[in-house]
Amino acid sequence: MEFPITNLLSPEQSEQWLLEQFHPEGLKCPWCQSSVDHASIFRITRKSELKVYRCKGCKSIYNLYTGTVFEQRQVRPRQAVLLIRGVLKGEPSDVLARELELNYVTVLQLRRKIQDNAKLLQSEKPLPDFEAESDELFQNAGEKRRRTL
Repeated sequence: MEFPITNLLSPEQSEQWLLEQFHPEGLKCPWCQSSVDHASIFRITRKSELKVYRCKGCKSIYNLYTGTVFEQRQVRPRQAVLLIRGVLKGEPSDVLARELELNYVTVLQLRRKIQDNAKLLQSEKPLPDFEAESDELFQNAGEKRRRTL
């Protein structure tokens, strides 16, 4: 049974959450750094339903996804939120693609970009404690059903 999870999130709340995560200091023109207050709504995209702004100062066009991994992607804000959540939870790309009604290749490409960005932002500092814990390792994993002679 397919469960349309994207219908459970409000587009406004999803857009607000993405704005806070992607642009913590507020949405600005990426070229002249003017606030979105100094821009006019140019149009609303049909597929991603995003507002596209035109800066009154430099006349450039930008939206919520400009400068992010979702730039030039036709992903609705609630799909983006749930995709980020799914990647962080480690859900398989094919499951995410079906649940979010996105192309599998699109999900896979976005997952790789998100993971690459996370890797770049990962701290190089050593962990504060000097002890490490590990689980057991079974060398014969997968051989349990094999018959012995």
